[in-house]
Amino acid sequence: MKFSDILFRLFLLLPLLAGQVKAQNSSPAELAGTVEDINKNPVSGMSISVQEGGIETMTDEQGKFKILAVKGDVLIFSKPGYLTYYHTVVSQEALKLQLSKTLPEAGMQDDVFIPFGIRKKREINGAVSTLKASTLPQIPSSSLTNLFAGQLPGLNVWQTGTLPGRDETTIVIRNRATFAGTNVPLVLVDGVARDFSDMDLSEIESVNVLKDAASLAWYGNRAANGVLLITTKRGNADKTRFTYDMQIGTQQPTVLAKPLDSYNFATLYNQALKNDGFSPLYNQQTLDGYKSNTDPYQFPNNNFVKDFFKDNALVQRHVLTASGGSKAVRYFTNLSYFNQGGLFNHTDNPLFNSNVGYRRYNLRTNLDIQVTPLLTVQLDMAGRIEDRREPGSTSATFLSTVFGTPSNAFPLRNEDGSYGGNNLFRSNPLAQLNSQGNRSEVTRVLLGTLNANHKLDFWLKGLSANVFYTFDIQGRYLSGRSQDYEVYERSTSGVLTRFGTQTPLGYVAATFADNIRTNELWTGFDYDRSFGKHDIKITTRYQQAVTFNPTRLQDKRQGFSGRASYAFNNRYYADLVASYTGADNYMPGKQFGFFPAIAAGWVISEENFLKNLSALSYLKLRAAYGKAGNSLTGETNKFPYAYLYNPASGSYAFGTSFAAQAGASEATLPNPDITWETAYKTDLGIDAKFFKNSLSLYANYFNESRKNILTNPTYPSILGLATYRINGGETRLRGFEGSIDFTEKFGEVTLSIGGNFTYAKNKILRITESAGLADYQKQAGHNIGAVTDYGKLMLASDGIFKTQQEIDASPVQRFAARLQPGDIKYKDINGDGVIDNYDRVTTDYNDTPNTYYGFHLGAKYKAFDFSLIGQGVSGRTINIRTLVMAGTNNTGYINQFSTQAWTTANPNAPYPRLGISDRGNNIADSDFWLRSGDYLRLKSIELGYTLSAGFMQKLNIRSLRVYANAFNLLNFNKTGLNVDPEMPFSGYNSYPYVRTLTAGLNLKF
Repeated sequence: MKFSDILFRLFLLLPLLAGQVKAQNSSPAELAGTVEDINKNPVSGMSISVQEGGIETMTDEQGKFKILAVKGDVLIFSKPGYLTYYHTVVSQEALKLQLSKTLPEAGMQDDVFIPFGIRKKREINGAVSTLKASTLPQIPSSSLTNLFAGQLPGLNVWQTGTLPGRDETTIVIRNRATFAGTNVPLVLVDGVARDFSDMDLSEIESVNVLKDAASLAWYGNRAANGVLLITTKRGNADKTRFTYDMQIGTQQPTVLAKPLDSYNFATLYNQALKNDGFSPLYNQQTLDGYKSNTDPYQFPNNNFVKDFFKDNALVQRHVLTASGGSKAVRYFTNLSYFNQGGLFNHTDNPLFNSNVGYRRYNLRTNLDIQVTPLLTVQLDMAGRIEDRREPGSTSATFLSTVFGTPSNAFPLRNEDGSYGGNNLFRSNPLAQLNSQGNRSEVTRVLLGTLNANHKLDFWLKGLSANVFYTFDIQGRYLSGRSQDYEVYERSTSGVLTRFGTQTPLGYVAATFADNIRTNELWTGFDYDRSFGKHDIKITTRYQQAVTFNPTRLQDKRQGFSGRASYAFNNRYYADLVASYTGADNYMPGKQFGFFPAIAAGWVISEENFLKNLSALSYLKLRAAYGKAGNSLTGETNKFPYAYLYNPASGSYAFGTSFAAQAGASEATLPNPDITWETAYKTDLGIDAKFFKNSLSLYANYFNESRKNILTNPTYPSILGLATYRINGGETRLRGFEGSIDFTEKFGEVTLSIGGNFTYAKNKILRITESAGLADYQKQAGHNIGAVTDYGKLMLASDGIFKTQQEIDASPVQRFAARLQPGDIKYKDINGDGVIDNYDRVTTDYNDTPNTYYGFHLGAKYKAFDFSLIGQGVSGRTINIRTLVMAGTNNTGYINQFSTQAWTTANPNAPYPRLGISDRGNNIADSDFWLRSGDYLRLKSIELGYTLSAGFMQKLNIRSLRVYANAFNLLNFNKTGLNVDPEMPFSGYNSYPYVRTLTAGLNLKF
């Protein structure tokens, strides 16, 4: 039997395995009862259902109900604003229950997941933003991260890669706070550091962004950049539920280069040669041949971008889930399949598929088992298989050929059918796809979690012990087909000259790329107790983790974390959080650090002086302060504190024979005091609701001081050794974030609208810089970021020289042998009459925006629903120099932007003159090439229709919704170019940015 068949059968049997078997000879009887609240007031409108029975009723105005049930049935009592209660029928006697309300203005839907705990939104005193996965766009995406853009305040998401299976995205919480190490947050799935981008959307329950010190101190020296906490779905003791989701659609490039035809390319190439003082390469006969396009072999005129990119590629996603269980066992299981096709064209070799592509299979089962009345066990298993495919020449090489080969380089095929090419251009894109094989990378991931909780009420009421253990393993397997091809250059007389050597198709040596295993243990105690109006929650954990990687030494972590929360009268709240954590990469005796934090909140709307304001439903003031660490400081070597030696790094002559003997040399000079970065974070905020909770407001001010950032030491070069950096840098990050949401029903129309906004500005306060450096070149006092090869240093441009007289009257520019009209003019910053590297200035241009925002609009009318999501950034800069000046000497640096180069006939052109040699002046880093990277994107738009319940019930289907969705539909920007500012080089030298159009259905039964 196939493995897939076994999984499918287990999937179908799971509801039976988890359910309870009822006695066959039992007959339903009427059970009556009454429901009251803790003040003994009747509760009307409460739903009572028989688990897995399909029977449901509601309480009347006196809180009374009647329902048919048998002994052993589980009754489920639920109502918004009340804790869900489960009751097992043991007799037919009348019931009288008293059920507890949930916290005021905090219903069952506003659970917030924090490290090893759950709080109601009302109890949160820090800056935590929560997003339900059900509100995310329902599209087939190879990376979940892309769906988060514009969804939460303080969460900045932008795409950096679009290749199928390598849909790369960068996440920064608020903004950069370090210039040395990484600024990415700690990503946790169910409390464990795991990659989530390749999970399926159906696995996720919620996303929580932890930003304040009281939320982050729990993780000690790992969390200064913030935490993205992903919580997966779990089953509930209700009816067995099955769902099937399906989306099928197409992905289309949003921007693609429009290369020059052969005639225009040759004409501009001649112009560039003329500007450099050389004779033209293409004579008039050749130009006429390109223009007439009568002989495609002697005068080829290719459009490689058009020929080798399709207009669309198929993408699809299928998901099957099951959930349910009993009071003893609850389960959630999902099985998903995702397939993303590639945009490459002419990949029709019958022996292999050279198109780029990505397939993924996800399987997850989360079990909650009530082993005994005191012992609860959660057993979670998740697996993933990913298959990435690309041409044998690699995608990067193929894309370089398509975008970097001029249209007149060669015919794709010669008259005899052989591949075209020549000594300068030996890479033929058609041959790369049809005669170079393919590559396959299969990744297998297995994730296991065991979480056991045992109540210890027999010792102390409210006390419980917890053990949490994980086993994660990941491996990659590389394989493929390999082949080499030969190309032929056709002379004017028709003679073919061969380049390269053809080889038969064979197999690539299959290898295991890596095999990484991670184990993590958290164990400790929880204490949760109420004393009248006083509520106390205490959590302590000891944690230990190790990662095994065959490419490097083990990584180990260890520490203690604790949190104490106190609430009085559901109105006043306080949290004290601290951790003592360490890592093995620091000097013994300096491996551990203490990270405390405190937070407090006041529900001021409960006070008498605000209680009678009809417009105000809820208002809470909160504050948090503390510190957290960042151990991702940019040092990748293990043990930077230790003296290490490179074995056999050189040979030395010893004795009289002068024979060379293997020796060793001292490695990088260690730093015994190297440590993590420390962030001191302050957050002040409010949460508010108005007009009977229809309008919600979140606002937060933050201020962070980051210290101990690694910076270069000031050792003299005579030392003769490379040295590790020292913890001497400091930065500051402060700003504001907020969100507003409005939901109201107008007749049969339900309308929801909202948005979020973040402004976060950073500043370098201290960094090691060379002695004698001019003030205008120092980084201190400027923001963190880079837009040029020199980081933030660049020349200040002053337009383009239009005449030789203007050149003669200007300071000498030492970036080219000879200046000409059409070259970029620079400013003499230090006034010495010479423009050189001493005239570079440090600027505040930044590749990371200081402002980003998102907005959403939703409406529902009868069976129709509509949603729209937008996202944008401001304060970002992109550098277009390598885009406009793209190319090599072989292509003359001529491309589609060259038509806008300066000439005497076009003195107001946006770009400098063309040139093949002596280009140093015009390609120097300067603000001439900078453009606004601001943009506003219509991220998602969706229209759906849910079929009538009456019709569906006849088919035993709970609901069926069909919908259409468009993702990355429109983009508005200020670049003035046909580029996407989020990824300005996509479609020009890398895989294009894509929009996704899909149709889907959601079936529940």
